[in-house]
Amino acid sequence: MTNLSATLVLTLLQLQSMQLTPIEERNFKMFLVLGIYMLFIYINMAMMFTLWRKPSFHHIARYMLFAHMLFNDTVLLAMSLILYLLGNFQVLVSRVACACMVLVSSCTFTNAPLNLAVMSLERYTAICFPLRHSELATSRRIQQAVVLVWALGLVNVLIDVCALFLTGPSFFLSRVLCSREQLGTAGWQQEKAKAMNVLLFLVVTAVLIFTYVAIMLEARSASSSDPRSAQRALNTVLLHVLQLGLSLMSFLYAELEALLVKLPLVFLHRCATQTS
Repeated sequence: MTNLSATLVLTLLQLQSMQLTPIEERNFKMFLVLGIYMLFIYINMAMMFTLWRKPSFHHIARYMLFAHMLFNDTVLLAMSLILYLLGNFQVLVSRVACACMVLVSSCTFTNAPLNLAVMSLERYTAICFPLRHSELATSRRIQQAVVLVWALGLVNVLIDVCALFLTGPSFFLSRVLCSREQLGTAGWQQEKAKAMNVLLFLVVTAVLIFTYVAIMLEARSASSSDPRSAQRALNTVLLHVLQLGLSLMSFLYAELEALLVKLPLVFLHRCATQTS
């Protein structure tokens, strides 16, 4: 028994000696995040290069939207990594540069579910209207849809930038730690951002649900005559359901994080009220 206790004490001492210092822990987390980001950026760029090497994919609606999704995600990852490194090293930047970086980051973040909705509509026309797909999903219309996606993605944060510029242009000359909160200083800006995100979430969800149901009904109706086409349609639906789940997680992450931060305070307040 004594030997067992001594062994446990020795093991605990060894574990304590292996604990990282705050600086080492911060560096470890930084290199871990940097490695993960660089891995996904490399994968996206490799797939974009593969699509670029095949000229036949340049005018196919599905691959055009897929390439745009890869490009948008790559820009989002790169900008998020830059903002993370600036914050990790406590680097102060001018609000003008911060506004540009936040503008690109917020725009690409909003573009992700919008591009998913466009991809779902393209698959909807391909499966439900196969004879008119080449007429509806032309290269020109896909380019117009991509421009519309970027325009809608810019609206939210561009309103904040213009409002701050009209309030006081000298506001952008100061140097700060860059974050999204630096542009949304007023209460109405935060409420506006939440309202626009909720509206965008509801619209995209409605589009996705409509296309999913239509594709599933079409797949079932065609299953008896063309089982291979029906199986491809079902696989497409499953892939888009997975993409929808990831999109929903990205939209709800900020709200869930804020809720989790507030929960302990609520419980502590209730406990203090009950004890008093």
